[in-house]
Amino acid sequence: MLFCIMGKSSTGKDTIFKRLLSDESLELTNLVSYTTRPIRENEVDGVEYHFVDAKRRDELDAKGKIIELRRYDTCYGPWDYFTVDDGEVLIDEKDYLIIGTLESYQKIRNYYGKDKIMPIYIEVEDGVRLQRALNRERKQKNPRYDEMCRRFLTDGEDFSEEKLQAANVDRVFINNNIMHTVAEISKYIKSARSE
Repeated sequence: MLFCIMGKSSTGKDTIFKRLLSDESLELTNLVSYTTRPIRENEVDGVEYHFVDAKRRDELDAKGKIIELRRYDTCYGPWDYFTVDDGEVLIDEKDYLIIGTLESYQKIRNYYGKDKIMPIYIEVEDGVRLQRALNRERKQKNPRYDEMCRRFLTDGEDFSEEKLQAANVDRVFINNNIMHTVAEISKYIKSARSE
């Protein structure tokens, strides 16, 4: 089974993702997505993402390996994020964890089948999200505040109530306390496996 963490920017998805992966009792495997965006400080290639250039993306596309691709026209040019069937995913043998968007969740669900993927939608109040985004960006060597603002505004449209309902995402985890949220999601994962 594949568990897909989704949510607007700065909802704590990365922290939740890392904590769930480190919980040995969950036995989750990281499904690493690909991106053409530049690597950030403290990111590791093959851990947060496979960081590739446009040429490598096109090679994977020509081989029919791309399951889903999202392009964002950022303030720094187009950045692609995509999921690849690179032979690493054994969906019937292991449970995987991935961070995605609503759009990527739907395309992955269509690819593997709706009984093989479970949504985990994270939500945080917008004012808290904005402050978290600002704090994170300030720590970067070259802060990209314009891109941070663009993402923040785009998130409202990308994760609208209408789109969540259309995708049948009805289980929401409010991330006001990271430890509580991780514990709640862990229970959800264990119960989904037993069904």
